[in-house]
Amino acid sequence: MTRVGVVVPPANPAVEPEFARLLGAHADLHVTRFPVQPCLSLSERLNAYNGALPGMIRSFGGLPLDALVMACSGARYLLGPVEDRRRCAELSAEFGLPVASATEATRQALAHLDTETITLISPYQPWLTIHADRFWTAAGVRIAQVVAVKAGQRFAPYEVTTDQLVAQIEQAGVAQDGVLLLTGTGMPTLHAIGRLTAGNARVILTSNLCGAWWALTSTGLPVTLGGAEHAAQVEQVAT
Repeated sequence: MTRVGVVVPPANPAVEPEFARLLGAHADLHVTRFPVQPCLSLSERLNAYNGALPGMIRSFGGLPLDALVMACSGARYLLGPVEDRRRCAELSAEFGLPVASATEATRQALAHLDTETITLISPYQPWLTIHADRFWTAAGVRIAQVVAVKAGQRFAPYEVTTDQLVAQIEQAGVAQDGVLLLTGTGMPTLHAIGRLTAGNARVILTSNLCGAWWALTSTGLPVTLGGAEHAAQVEQVAT
């Protein structure tokens, strides 16, 4: 059986359940979490995740993995796409298995779909959304629109509900076609995909969806990504 390793921030509520549904019977999921560092600011904590990643991969010990995903988009937005890709390549070479961040997996998914323009849906604090916008622009992707998503009155990715996510995207007047990127591995997204694609031509990509797609394809398993068929498959998985 294919084994996929995932490294996730300590309080992230979405990665395990969404990866488990997306991987299904195709791969076993194995998870380790970054250390809790409550005295650091968010930016310091995200940078610390980048530095801790090699050690977290080693924490799997002798467990043979077929692919590994760093499921934390925010940390890589601080690096930029070139440095993100370089570090993923170095880790792949060091550990002898495919390694990608959530952002590198997303970049490859966008390239797979030949996507040049996206609508960016971000639950982050404004300063981190700016970094996300700059990251994708530097990666050669045009941002048609940025939609900030809140949990109630504050930016809290882990607390956003499906109803809040869908309502704020629709209230923003997002186009009925094109690619929407729902960034952030900790924002639950799977149950929103079917609702956001009902009766329109949108393609929805999420950090966890792209991570799971990358993990499976990197191990040689064929996975469809994009289009109405893809949306229907994900909706079935998520229900």
